[in-house]
Amino acid sequence: MTGREGGYVVPADPANAVGGLKKKGAGSRSWILIDSSGQEVILDVDKYAIMHRVQIHARDLRILDPLLSYPSAILGRERAIVLNLEHIKAIITSEEVLLRDPLDDNVVPIVEDLRRRLKPVNANRDDNGDGKELVHHDVETSEEDDSPFEFRALEVALEAICSFLSARTIELETAVYPALDMLTSKISSRNLDRVRKLKSQMTRLTARVQKVRDELEQLLDDDDDMADLYLSRKLAGASPVSGSGAASWFLASPTIGSKISRASRASVATVRGDENDVEELEMLLEAYFMQIDGTFNKLTTLREYIDNTEDYINTSSTITETSSFRSPQKPKPDGHETKLPLSTLIYVMLAAVRALSQLWNRMSVYLLFGSRNLWEDK
Repeated sequence: MTGREGGYVVPADPANAVGGLKKKGAGSRSWILIDSSGQEVILDVDKYAIMHRVQIHARDLRILDPLLSYPSAILGRERAIVLNLEHIKAIITSEEVLLRDPLDDNVVPIVEDLRRRLKPVNANRDDNGDGKELVHHDVETSEEDDSPFEFRALEVALEAICSFLSARTIELETAVYPALDMLTSKISSRNLDRVRKLKSQMTRLTARVQKVRDELEQLLDDDDDMADLYLSRKLAGASPVSGSGAASWFLASPTIGSKISRASRASVATVRGDENDVEELEMLLEAYFMQIDGTFNKLTTLREYIDNTEDYINTSSTITETSSFRSPQKPKPDGHETKLPLSTLIYVMLAAVRALSQLWNRMSVYLLFGSRNLWEDK
């Protein structure tokens, strides 16, 4: 099916939605959409179609371009949350999630997690054949059912990126500590080169972790920025018909027409509360900030361990170089061995000559001026 913007809209089969995209290659136009009703759609559209659908600016969509390098960011807009966290490039609205490049190996687990966590409660009911319904209790889904859709989607992304960076840190720790132990036991060019490469990897990983950590910290420090992420609250407070035309081109999902009304009903409790109340989101962000901060502290400790090992290696090398200046001496008949370095003897001799020279100069001055004073007294 072709939309007005010239892109392709294909209903997705949850069993092979991502697998079907792999035949196309890693195209920058590929998106997967998962809405609050559990339906999935594969989108192959240009950036103008995405901008028109979620009503964001081109500069906001630019940070999601996989060909460009932008720091991690969580941006709250009027009708969407723009999410750029490493390989997770998504746009979250009050009723749907658009995830870029779903065929990427690192993104596939996130798609599966979104399917599981965003599945509505009614989707867990099956007919057992006798006209009775079987309810599959999903504790995690039930606990998060009262949260706004955008927060559940945001939590999936935060959990994924924190777990991803934590796993990379554990892998690095597993490689670094044995390499440092080998280096301290035997200093060789091979071991030095291995530690040097691991240190470079650690520096890059630390920068990536710090960017995510700083972004969460900035959000937690600004209540206004957190309030901008309450999309359901803002949508319910606006006109019921506003924004409905933005999604009219999307013909693949039959539930689009009722999305705004469902969002209003689902978030009525949130709207009735204080619109400046951000406690729910603050608790969510705080939990993942603590997790990413723990990962950052692990990398900091690892960096200190590497620095201490380098100091030890440098000290050992200095001692070895100093010992190499010792001249070999034959043992004395009584069994004692002379171990005074030749460099020390030369230094002592030069110091003695310099001291005698300074003493002679002082004596000459004293004798000269002392005899002159004696002559004047007479």
